[in-house]
Amino acid sequence: MAEARTIRLVALGDSLTAGYQLAGRDAFPAVLEAALKAKGHDVAIENAGVSGDTTTGGLDRLDWSVPDGTDGVILELGANDALRGLDPAIPERALDQILAKLKARNIPVLLAGMYAPRNNGEAYAKAFDSIYPRLARKHGVPLYPFFLEGIAGDARLNLADGIHPNPAGVKVIVERMLPTVEAFLASLPKR
Repeated sequence: MAEARTIRLVALGDSLTAGYQLAGRDAFPAVLEAALKAKGHDVAIENAGVSGDTTTGGLDRLDWSVPDGTDGVILELGANDALRGLDPAIPERALDQILAKLKARNIPVLLAGMYAPRNNGEAYAKAFDSIYPRLARKHGVPLYPFFLEGIAGDARLNLADGIHPNPAGVKVIVERMLPTVEAFLASLPKR
């Protein structure tokens, strides 16, 4: 009988993945890994989150952030592009290239979407918010529509800056995202 092998995931993201101002054990990748292990999954999640990173920054460091032997990537980038009001074409182009490069390496991706802050105006929000569903369709990857679902705007679940999740907020993100991540794990090719 074949020996079970640990599934190796990389969470490629910005401060929301890195765990801005949180202990390492409270960051999204560690909390998600613990939740998956509690449900019987043999998984290890590498935290490749860099605070302040844009989609272009993620593209620039993609090759060394996602080592060979990675079974899947959770891609969470774009919040900083939106906060800076960058032209939505910039993050779309960078995310498109990240997805294409990972596909060329046969590494499946779960795309975690982001919504633009509403203070950038309705036209900007509409243009930015549509990036993720469009790219998920184009590349045939699963999409978790909004990474901050259930915690955005809730002071009890965010740090004082109102942008980054606190440990309780990270737990909510993981709880909400868990079914999507489990479906992603089930879809990974057996190696």
